[in-house]
Amino acid sequence: MYVSIFTDELGLDITEGLPIIKEWGLHYIDLRGRVFGCAAENLPAERLPELRGLLDKYGFQVGCLQSSLAKVHLPDADRQKAEEAKLEGIIRAADALDCRLVRAFHYWQPKGELKGELAVRPDALQKVLDMFGPLAERARRAGLTLTFENCGVQPDEVFAVLDALDMPDWGLAWDVHNTWACDERRRDEDAFIRRMLERAKLLHVKARGAVAEAGAERIPYAKVLKACAQAALPGPVSAETHTREVQRKIEVSRQVVDVIRQAWPAGTPGNAEKRNSAAAKPPTRPWHDDPVGFAVVGLGLGHVVAQRIANTSGTRLVGVCDIDEARARRTAEACGARYATDLRVWLADDEVEAVFVATPTGLHAKIALEALDAGKHVLTTKPMEASIAACDEMIARAEQKQRLLGVDFNRRFSEHANTLRHAVANGHFGRLLSGTCSLKIQRKMGYFRQSGGWRGTRKLDGGGVLSNQAIHHIDELAFTVGIPAKVRCDIWTQNHDIEAEDLGSAAWLYENGLVITLSATSSYPHRTWYHHYELEGTDGAYFQARGGPFGNLDTRWFSDGAWTETPPAQVASPWRNGCDNFAAALRTGAKLTCSGRDGRRSQAVLDAMYRSAYEANGDWVEVAS
Repeated sequence: MYVSIFTDELGLDITEGLPIIKEWGLHYIDLRGRVFGCAAENLPAERLPELRGLLDKYGFQVGCLQSSLAKVHLPDADRQKAEEAKLEGIIRAADALDCRLVRAFHYWQPKGELKGELAVRPDALQKVLDMFGPLAERARRAGLTLTFENCGVQPDEVFAVLDALDMPDWGLAWDVHNTWACDERRRDEDAFIRRMLERAKLLHVKARGAVAEAGAERIPYAKVLKACAQAALPGPVSAETHTREVQRKIEVSRQVVDVIRQAWPAGTPGNAEKRNSAAAKPPTRPWHDDPVGFAVVGLGLGHVVAQRIANTSGTRLVGVCDIDEARARRTAEACGARYATDLRVWLADDEVEAVFVATPTGLHAKIALEALDAGKHVLTTKPMEASIAACDEMIARAEQKQRLLGVDFNRRFSEHANTLRHAVANGHFGRLLSGTCSLKIQRKMGYFRQSGGWRGTRKLDGGGVLSNQAIHHIDELAFTVGIPAKVRCDIWTQNHDIEAEDLGSAAWLYENGLVITLSATSSYPHRTWYHHYELEGTDGAYFQARGGPFGNLDTRWFSDGAWTETPPAQVASPWRNGCDNFAAALRTGAKLTCSGRDGRRSQAVLDAMYRSAYEANGDWVEVAS
């Protein structure tokens, strides 16, 4: 949740508008029209680097690509082809500008009595799906997060399309003013706001309803934004002024931004916190001119990894690989690299020193072993593999070949985890007694059916929510307080047609008597990543929560009889990410933050939890050392 603005609402081209918006102290912008004289989605590919440079010059990030995709009612074949071309332009812009969030429409812009019918007429909905389906599939494959605006349609029509598409990460682009006069809101304003925010990914704030002289009933944006924070709105709160007063566009846009800022909930981090971390100038590594050459294999998650490598000093993206040629080409074009559909191309390439494995979990060892045999170093995404045996084979081969092997557990590079690890190591808590870690997320069946249906399987995903999502926090516990001596665990499949679990609950017992309880579910009704971590000792306590009812990150420390937001010592990782650390290890001999053996330890805890659940009827099982 952060403040942004449609750049074209100032009535100026982006070249003239950005300096003004910069003076207002904003750090995010939304792109729509007036981008070098055209809509953002129509910008030629050769001008995207120029736009990227302009944004970098003024220190802006793109909050959302506010496109007009499919903003037409049941079009003919020629118009559908034009919209397909428009989507390709959006994908090019998304890749070049590092923004996957896109406002769109869905071929339903009715007039008169048809308005509202999409939510109650299956025949109309099917017609829309038949037309929009190819666009949706292309956007999904490109990794876009589409948000459909309630402009020209009712929210329930948007919800009907979202439900039919079954894309868990897509949602509503909520234009508050366009819904405020409805009977539902008049009957129960609080319930109405909550219902909109269950599906909303971003928010539009118009002058009407916000600025006094703009007219219309004043909208209580303080209440709305407080609810946004509670719902952990992931995207921007954007000023979309929409004033007809051409001479006052700049003035009124500034007034809308001021309204948003005045309504911003107290204690809710906004632009300043995000900008402090995002805008800090990335360090230039001593080996910047001798970067480590990477190839990335698997371009679902790997698409983001490839961009990270391309933008990190001391790392160079030589090439990318995926069995889906369109996906490989997309990432290569976005990152200025070459692509192949056959891994052997990169294993034979002397420019490739390291292979980043981002395939389904159960294929990590297969790819890693091939790369190690070819003399390449290997870094895998989390978890290390789907079994301890596979992890051991990877470690043995890396040692035999004298190659580096690492696991990219990205929470090990966060300031929060490093600060907590330091506090534990330096006795801030006294004798550790107990802890709690929980994760609550929502995944629908569409998520599990994507990409051949590998998620939620024991062979390729290693399990369910514990293996795919909670492994982040299992490793965070291992990193901050260490590995338990034994665990016990129960699992259930409550709400999904999958082989593995969507609910898991475990207890960890340490040799020093520390007991930690851990739970995770992928059936949470709120679309959020709700993580909660507490740690208690004889002399102090720690609390951290994010998402769910807490919204943005909330971290507290207890010592000397009082709670504070200030840690005993702030400790940051010296590395930006796992690839940065891996390159340092290759060029300078720096220690890997998560070596293959470290990754195996976290996998050993997960493995013991599954052995308890599947083989020991939930009884205690020792963690393999």
